Amino acid sequence: MSRIGKKPVTIPSGVEAKIEEGTLSVKGPKGTLSMGLSDLVEYKLEDGEISVKPANDTRAARNHWGMQRTLVSNLVEGVTDGFTKVLEITGVGYRANAQGKTLKLQLGYSHDVDLDVPEGIEVKTPDQTTVEISGTDKQAVGQFAANVRKWRKPEPYKGKGIKYRGEYIFRKEGKKK
Repeated sequence: MSRIGKKPVTIPSGVEAKIEEGTLSVKGPKGTLSMGLSDLVEYKLEDGEISVKPANDTRAARNHWGMQRTLVSNLVEGVTDGFTKVLEITGVGYRANAQGKTLKLQLGYSHDVDLDVPEGIEVKTPDQTTVEISGTDKQAVGQFAANVRKWRKPEPYKGKGIKYRGEYIFRKEGKKK
């Protein structure tokens, strides 16, 4: 039994949800999101809540239950509050600059790294060593943050690189003399 799946997702005021033709669409102040519904799970929209239950008692249906409830919750949270990932850049000469729909990174390579920002995602650089990635789709925000981080992962000796805010970097001792 899924503990997460048992809890219904409450729909806050100002948010509309519709279930039709195998898709769930949620409309709120930050935009509209939709997702395809799984055949292994039943969705019910009643009394300002969306409840999720397995369609039958198979192992696959029980496996999908909690995940589908979390995906529904992410849709509702995305159109009300949105999602944000903050990246911190550490290293001499490492900096970032958001210019419209392009993120320009200087990471110690012989060239600048220019990344195109996908639709539905907003990138801000409050200072040269901080990048804030925000949007309504949790998966898209996380994927773009991972793509930025992959250009220079933090290394364990000096901690240089791009890390998530709050991430702990395991530090190693350097060479002994």
